[in-house]
Amino acid sequence: MATQVEVALPSVLKTHVHPPVTKLQLEYADIPILDFGAVDLPGGKEKLVAQLKDAVQQTGFFYATNFGLTQQDIDRQFAIGQEILELPEQEKLKYRAQLEEGDYNGYRPLGMIEQFPGQRDNWECYHVFKFIPEHQRPHPAVVLNHYAEIEKFHRHVHENVAHTVLRLIANVLEMPEDFMVNHHLYEDNCSSFLRYVKYHARSPEINEKYKETYVRGHTDFGSVTFVFSQPVGGLELQTRDGKWKAVRHIPGSIVVNTADMLHFWTDGYLQSCIHRVVSPPADQVHLDRFGLIYFLRPSDKTCLELVDSPLLRRLGFTAKDESEKVRAKRTTTVGEWVPIQTKRNWTPHGQQSQAGKDFQSVFRE
Repeated sequence: MATQVEVALPSVLKTHVHPPVTKLQLEYADIPILDFGAVDLPGGKEKLVAQLKDAVQQTGFFYATNFGLTQQDIDRQFAIGQEILELPEQEKLKYRAQLEEGDYNGYRPLGMIEQFPGQRDNWECYHVFKFIPEHQRPHPAVVLNHYAEIEKFHRHVHENVAHTVLRLIANVLEMPEDFMVNHHLYEDNCSSFLRYVKYHARSPEINEKYKETYVRGHTDFGSVTFVFSQPVGGLELQTRDGKWKAVRHIPGSIVVNTADMLHFWTDGYLQSCIHRVVSPPADQVHLDRFGLIYFLRPSDKTCLELVDSPLLRRLGFTAKDESEKVRAKRTTTVGEWVPIQTKRNWTPHGQQSQAGKDFQSVFRE
């Protein structure tokens, strides 16, 4: 296990300036907004449970607002991410994650994924895993300069925002409220992480060669994903009828989507939602696109057997008809499964099982 180097002294952080939203008319998805400030008000939790139940039956996406972080708190993290990702390449490579071993902890360089034959992706990212002994490692000075601030943000997203979502999900499933939370405790070893990401702008001519693709359609293989809304377009979700629709920017919100592990747990009732990133609208295509995302995953020791949910029993979700390939994953722990899935990201395009399709998902062959 790598040890954490000594924390550096505080430094001045450049302000991250968000560009204006697109002026073009896009076809936006209809995504509900859940006001987490209402959770402790009379009738508030019941309203949020009803909204979440509707969301998971539609796109599997929803916005979260009033979750205990200010826009200034969020923008500080965007600023930290920008400073990390604008370091010289040789400096970032000192902190390269052990990607080939299935470990995302650290720097993931530009161009790691072959999107099309001979064509590499245009994004790089830096990952900060949970602030527990198992995941301590050396970081660049900009991370160490703001280490306590990142940890406070990291823990808040996990223990306040994510746990609120997990409790609402347990209520939807008519299960004990802390069932999901108990499989996602912060101090338990798991591969939940905060991602700072930069999508490098490309010319319209190059975007055309890439079929306007930054990240092709996929599902996330964690439990829940939290994308902090920012104004540069490109994020799209796939609706139940197979159409792609843009995700609207709402300042101060988090775009939340359910992912593969909740799909496993609920036999697909909580669907793992296909989404993608495409080139921004024409009036933003020249901009680099910075992102801030928290990926929530269960503890490494967890196996994803079908949950004992009264709702699922009534609706007939029994997992009896799932494929042998999917069934075999139920006896694999999350700690074993995550590295296997991560390693597949580096598979050459021609060897990818879904190379001829515009999406990647374990549930859609």
